[in-house]
This record gives sequence, structure tokens and C-alpha cells, in this order.
Amino acid sequence: MTPSTPEFVFAASHEQFTPSQLLQQAIAADAAGFDGIGCSDHFAPWWPEGESGQAWAWLGAAGQATSSRRLGTGVTALVHRYHPAVVAQTFMTLEDLFPGRVFLGVGSGEALNEIPCGADWPSPAEQIERMDQALDVIRRLWAGERVTADHGWFAVRDAKLYSRADRRPDLYVSAFGPQAAEISGRHGDGLWTLGDPDRVPEILAAHRESAQRHGRDPGKLILQGLIAYARDETALLDGSRGWRGPQPPEVYRDAVGTPEEIQAVAAPQIGDDDLREKLILSTDPTVHVERVLQLVELGADIVCLQNVAGADPLGTIELYGDEVLPAVRRAIAQGEVGQLSR
Repeated sequence: MTPSTPEFVFAASHEQFTPSQLLQQAIAADAAGFDGIGCSDHFAPWWPEGESGQAWAWLGAAGQATSSRRLGTGVTALVHRYHPAVVAQTFMTLEDLFPGRVFLGVGSGEALNEIPCGADWPSPAEQIERMDQALDVIRRLWAGERVTADHGWFAVRDAKLYSRADRRPDLYVSAFGPQAAEISGRHGDGLWTLGDPDRVPEILAAHRESAQRHGRDPGKLILQGLIAYARDETALLDGSRGWRGPQPPEVYRDAVGTPEEIQAVAAPQIGDDDLREKLILSTDPTVHVERVLQLVELGADIVCLQNVAGADPLGTIELYGDEVLPAVRRAIAQGEVGQLSR
């Protein structure tokens, strides 16, 4: 089947750049023709020399500095450091400030961001249970309910959102496996996952089956890729090598609590060739076009492209605005792109 043109969301990397640098990137991405502006939501970076601006504060500035583009996180962890009532209040406030623009992407997070805030790191099963409970609270508060509940992890007593926008934000739930996809189908307006062709069909099937069981529309498929471009290969790799940190599965599963520990786990496992495979990392613009089209072919309704180009972040945005996104949109419009059946 021939795909429709998805939304292309630019994602800012708080782990890599300062908030002021990211604001300039968001303005550039807005001008380059991206359909939305998102950002990561971290307390700590993946490597010791990284950054870690606060995502929600930054979104307010980004919303004011850009046009009518979509706006949200990819993704906010619902495990420890954020109480779901505060998450619900924050994103409803953003929706009132920027009507029709706001989405909340949520996930189960990493020990890297929770242990520094004084929390233990739970098992994967408990992570998913906590996310499920938090999403129940968020959805009920957004619906205007007065909520009293004690799920064991998060308690609310007579909680109500007294300031509510005309609509609630869109809610996208991240899943890397079938268990989390069960939660995304139960609560989300869409599934957010990595653009891995070996994993997407299984995760999407689990999400859709869950949505059907709960009488819900499965919503949108959001596929994420990390992008980096530079004219020089050495500079490109040097500027992106810290992103080996989030590649090993154990950094999500285990209590790996500092950037130094993350890199110690990742360095022996992830080489430059692995980065080229896992990231959209190339000095060749045609490679970027081909890799983005692969995400479209997997059935994405929204393609989230996170800028990890340490060597030339603004040049990467310019390349996507001038060459990559026009070529991708042209290929779709001309029927040159197939799509997996959904």
C-alpha cells in the first residue's frame, strides 16, 4: 500500500546541548519545515561531558519561539521522579498556552535519571506497572475527574485540575516490547517506539491487540530515529560517539545510575559501525533520505528525528530542510514508497 505523508517531528537532545542552544535548533527546525518540535526529558546525560536541561521549562520557551508546530516530550518517564498529578497539570498548562499543539510522550525511563533523585531502580515488570498506574491518574485528571487513589506507587487525594484547556494533550506511550505495548494500547493515543524493522511488527501487533481488547482506537504509530550529519567523517563520529550510551539493553533494565557507568557498559559493546547501523549517521545526504524513507515504509504516522549531531547540529537541520525532507515528501507524493500493511 502507498503511505500518506507522515508528520516529521524534530526532537531536541537535552542530553547533548544546552537549553539555549536547543532553542536555536528549535527555531531553525521550525524554519526548515519540520511539523513538530519535541525534546528528550532527562535528569542526567548519557556521557559525563553532556548536558541536562529541564524539558518542561524548555518547552514553554520553544512554544513561544516557534510557530504552530506540534510540541511535546519524547519521552517523559513515569516511574519515580515525576508524580503523575504534576505531569497532568504541567501538560494541561502547556496545552492551554499553546492550543492544539501539545503532546505528552511517556515511557518507563532509565535508572540514569531516577537513581540520582534518590530512588531505587525497579524491575522491568514493576516499571511497567508503575507506568500503567501513573497513566490511569493522568487520564482521569485530564478528563476532569476529582481523583482519590492509592495504587501503591503513586497516591492522590481529592486531586483535581482546576485549570483545564479546551482539549487534552495527545498521549503517546513508548514501548520496546509486548508488555509495554499492552499499556500503550490500553492508555495511549498512539505507540512510540524505535524504528527497528525487526521489532516494529511485533510491538505494533501487541499494541493493536491491546487497544482492541480495551475498545480503543490504536491511534498513531510514532517511529524514532537519531540523526547526525557533517561533511567530515571523523568529526561526524567524534560528535556522535556519546550516543553509544543508550544502545545496550541493560542500561534500561539494570541499575546503571551514572553517565560514567553508562559509558563503561556501552564502550566495549558499541563501535562506530554499530552506531552507523543504529543511528542515521552519514556524511551522504542520500543515506539520510533512504533511512528516513525506511521509517515511512514501516508505517509511521509520525517520524520523530532526534538531532544528535555534535559536530554540526544546525547544519544537520539545514540539510533536512533543504534536501532530506523535500526528497522524502516528494518520493511519497510520487508513489515511490511502499508500506507494510497495518
